[in-house]
Amino acid sequence: MSASANRQPIGQVLIARGVISEDQLRIALLEQLKSNLPVGKLLVSLGFVSEATLRDALGESLGQKSIDLGRATVDPAALQLVPKDVARRHHLLPLDYAPELRRLTVAIADHNDIVALDKLRALVSADLLIDTVLAGESEIARAIDQHYGYELSIDGILHEIETGEIDFRSLAASSDEYSQPVVRLVDALLTDAVKREASDIHFEPEASFLRIRYRIDGILRQIRALHKSYWAAMAVRLKVMSGMNIAEMRAPQDGRISMSIGGRDVDFRCAAQPTIHGENMVLRILDRQKGIVPLDRLGLDEAQLEQLRRMMARPEGIILVTGPTGSGKTTTLYSMLNHINEEGINIMTLEDPVEYPMALIRQTSVAEAAKLDFANGIRSMMRQDPDVILVGEIRDAETAEMAFRAAMTGHQVFSTLHTNSALGAIPRLLDIGVLPDIMAGNIIGVIAQRLVRKLCPHCRKPHTPGKEELRMLGIEQPRQAPVLYHPAGCQLCDFQGYRGRIAILEILRMDDDLDDLVLRRATHREIRMAAATKGFRTLADDGLRRVVEGVTALEEVMRVIDLTERM
Repeated sequence: MSASANRQPIGQVLIARGVISEDQLRIALLEQLKSNLPVGKLLVSLGFVSEATLRDALGESLGQKSIDLGRATVDPAALQLVPKDVARRHHLLPLDYAPELRRLTVAIADHNDIVALDKLRALVSADLLIDTVLAGESEIARAIDQHYGYELSIDGILHEIETGEIDFRSLAASSDEYSQPVVRLVDALLTDAVKREASDIHFEPEASFLRIRYRIDGILRQIRALHKSYWAAMAVRLKVMSGMNIAEMRAPQDGRISMSIGGRDVDFRCAAQPTIHGENMVLRILDRQKGIVPLDRLGLDEAQLEQLRRMMARPEGIILVTGPTGSGKTTTLYSMLNHINEEGINIMTLEDPVEYPMALIRQTSVAEAAKLDFANGIRSMMRQDPDVILVGEIRDAETAEMAFRAAMTGHQVFSTLHTNSALGAIPRLLDIGVLPDIMAGNIIGVIAQRLVRKLCPHCRKPHTPGKEELRMLGIEQPRQAPVLYHPAGCQLCDFQGYRGRIAILEILRMDDDLDDLVLRRATHREIRMAAATKGFRTLADDGLRRVVEGVTALEEVMRVIDLTERM
């Protein structure tokens, strides 16, 4: 298992593959003098390379297999062979145990960690062959938490607070020194919400109790109800973590928390609002790994993906993403920016606030205190030699004017707008005060988006659609009826019937014909009919496509999109 003597250093391997530059390696080597950490780890923390790229490059340089733990299944028999504390300390995860072959497969962060491999051999029987595969360190930490169970039990901490008894099991599981129960309770709740893939955590004080709800897959779910006496200390802890003023209880406040959960960085945007029963607090979870999805993983079909690529290929103009709050507009915009993000172009963003930090992109938060609003921000950004500009939201005439001015002077501009549909963007811009002759020729396209919950593949129930459902799907012959699915509920989806979400989109790509219609202020109906002749598919069409594919249920699509016209 020893490495070959003439093996290339990982920095040189990454330069040879064109992943990093000589300058970036030099920065990492200077940081190494201060911290004494491995170069690979520093390149990831500096944002020069992703952990998955590093893992694959390491595997290639060592002639070693690498694995994506996000997609791996873990054998419980293998977990029983290695205690959790050993796995965590040595950054390894037992994956598979084959007793008939006398072989144990282990994912490990450092292939040359002799101490870890010796410890492993001491734990298992001498004749067992240990097969190693490479995985990222944070992937291993996350998988350990996921497969060995939670590190701190919320019930144990609550029992400790109520009775004054210490839950020694939960303390033993923590590598940190003993801290106050309330501190651990808040940490445990935040960790629990991230592990359940929640997007928001609500702390809602009532007259005599505190309600805690998570928003999972767009739906609020009550998770806990605690005694009101807990809330004062918990609120102070949350304020300290997010940098708020703990003495201020009668005015709204905003803050931000950064934590490492399961080996990866997660940010929380925290907002406090005074209510009649005390301060209400809502935390938006900003998970960087979820925030930036590759373009081909957004759930678009081939035709939509091709349209999106063509829109992004236009060097100047404005691309708008529309939809209500929480419809995934930011994720789509970031995915598009990430797709074009390279050293040769200067991308600048103006956001309220910056949600996900991205390498190479200059990101600015709109700050009331610094008198920097969207319109002034665009004005100052134009002096920074940008190629691509992202404006968080067009919400008034001045911002719209500046965004279109940027688009007209040879920049590609991305922004969001609050409208119900892609076609609705045109009357909305007219309403804000954008003139039709400025709109025509400067809008590349409009994307409207909603998020629908995906059916749990393990428990969905098939059923044959009735007459009304067939009419909605536009199918006249019952013989051609597809099999549709209903939610059921099982342990894997928390008995909800749904697990995860997917975007449904409509993409309106502007061309000369549509620009002419905008120029002469044509009606909504005229523009819609002209777009339909060019293959424009509505949100309803895309949603029903997902229903026929068995990805979601008809009632779920009806929850987010108006299908009454089809009834």
